[in-house]
Amino acid sequence: MSTTIFGKIIAGEIPADKLYEDEHCIAINDINPQAPVHVLLIPKKPISKLSDAVAQDQALLGHLLLAVGRIAEQLGIAEGYRVIINNGSGGGQTVFHLHLHIIGGRTFGEGMV
Repeated sequence: MSTTIFGKIIAGEIPADKLYEDEHCIAINDINPQAPVHVLLIPKKPISKLSDAVAQDQALLGHLLLAVGRIAEQLGIAEGYRVIINNGSGGGQTVFHLHLHIIGGRTFGEGMV
């Protein structure tokens, strides 16, 4: 298990309000939201960053993307949201346990691709 804060949340060592959970991942609210809805989707398998994923992680990565859609529906943002993965320090990643940001609840401009 990962020793990051996400690994500790997954292990139940740190409490968190889980918005979604299945056998492969959990979703929690971001503690520093950048939009009215800002959720982190975290795989239970400890992968440090996206570029560390291997071929055997293909099904898990696909599962995460399908879970994003279910979570967006659950949160009422299915008509418009962003999914962001920060990869590595240069990409803005601060917790080295792969996670997806699901951001919505407002209209986004064209400034960020």
